[in-house]
Amino acid sequence: MGNAKNAEEAIIMTREGYEKLKNELIRLRSEGRMEIGRQLEEARGFGDLSENAEYHAAKEAQAKMESRILWLEAQLGKAKVVDSKDLDTSRVSLGTTVEVFDLETQKAFTYTIVGSEESDPAQMRISSASPVGQALLGAEVGNEVLVRAPKGVRKLRITRISVA
Repeated sequence: MGNAKNAEEAIIMTREGYEKLKNELIRLRSEGRMEIGRQLEEARGFGDLSENAEYHAAKEAQAKMESRILWLEAQLGKAKVVDSKDLDTSRVSLGTTVEVFDLETQKAFTYTIVGSEESDPAQMRISSASPVGQALLGAEVGNEVLVRAPKGVRKLRITRISVA
């Protein structure tokens, strides 16, 4: 029964996002662990461990890193990778690039819809779980969608859907 629950909790991500997390995991398991080991060894040289701030800081950094490693392993274990060659560009979906026209500001924007872990608003990579991402998902070229934003409701017209 536990496996069925994991299947329901699949984390959908692009190939690029999956590779980014995988590379971080590999780096933390190797270089990260070696660096923390070096810091711990160096801190041990400073004497009494009970009053050794460097040692306690290194142990805290080790705990954070190990926690991140476990989290990355869990994410990658639940990942369902969306391959761009399999995407249907008739509707907005995870992995598609969407050109929209803001009817209020009369400005055009291009967003790539990605999983939560891949989100990078500065690069116009928005999460499918964000207000804009949710409004766009499933829409087609020509559709107008309403997005509730902090500055009020935005009305966006979809002008193009493509694969990144």
